[in-house]
Amino acid sequence: MADIVAYGEPMLEFNHTGEGGERLYLQGFGGDTSNFVIAAARQGARAAYVTALGDDRYGAMFRALWAEEGVDASGVRTDPDAPTAVYFVDHDASGHHFSFFRKGSAASRFRPTDLPRALIGQARFFHLSGISLAISDTACDAGLEAMHLARQAGATVTFDTNLRLRLWPKHRARAIITEAMRLAHVCLPSLDDIIAIGGPEQPDAIIDHILDLGPRTVALKLGARGAIIADAGKRAMLPPHPCRPVDATGAGDCFGGAFVARLAAGDDPVSAGR
Repeated sequence: MADIVAYGEPMLEFNHTGEGGERLYLQGFGGDTSNFVIAAARQGARAAYVTALGDDRYGAMFRALWAEEGVDASGVRTDPDAPTAVYFVDHDASGHHFSFFRKGSAASRFRPTDLPRALIGQARFFHLSGISLAISDTACDAGLEAMHLARQAGATVTFDTNLRLRLWPKHRARAIITEAMRLAHVCLPSLDDIIAIGGPEQPDAIIDHILDLGPRTVALKLGARGAIIADAGKRAMLPPHPCRPVDATGAGDCFGGAFVARLAAGDDPVSAGR
């Protein structure tokens, strides 16, 4: 039995490291829910992943990565007719910028019939994100069905809004993300995501709105200001860990994976957030 099963799209990363115009990129691994499940495994959770990879070198690299990180990949299928997705990260004074090559990826072709129902049905926690639901209609259908399966089996469903408006129009993003929040027990939104889809703009109002939809716990990410952990009874402001940010890629994913791993270990939400 897995403590945590996550669903979504892994992406091979090429991150620009060259100075003075040099065309040098560091190859890494990304994809929000893959980042999440690896972070959870590093915190000691028994973690598993559900997705599809291409029958290519990049897919093999991901399988090797998950094996090294202790993530169960038995729920990962191989699509012989589609590639593993890739993205590039470039940096300038205003931050980091992404260029994605994911259209038609193996993960975007995932369907409800591809779901490993036994694996999901045995999970204590099931996690996915807005990106998991945005990459295609079939992947969205699979993600929502997996949420229902997990709930029916008694799992705690966790959801990270992780909005990417380049992947879908705002009206669809708002409708699907709202439905996913209704299905979640634990919601991990970012302040900017909720504002971008037309929700409340103040942290307390955002928390009230999400709790009214149904989740029992909200971990609202505030970027450089830290996070607020809330339920119906209390709210706690957690200041950020002092650091000098170098590259924010995957920061929220790693926070989410560590947070849910600590919930799975028995921590209360505020202790898990810390």
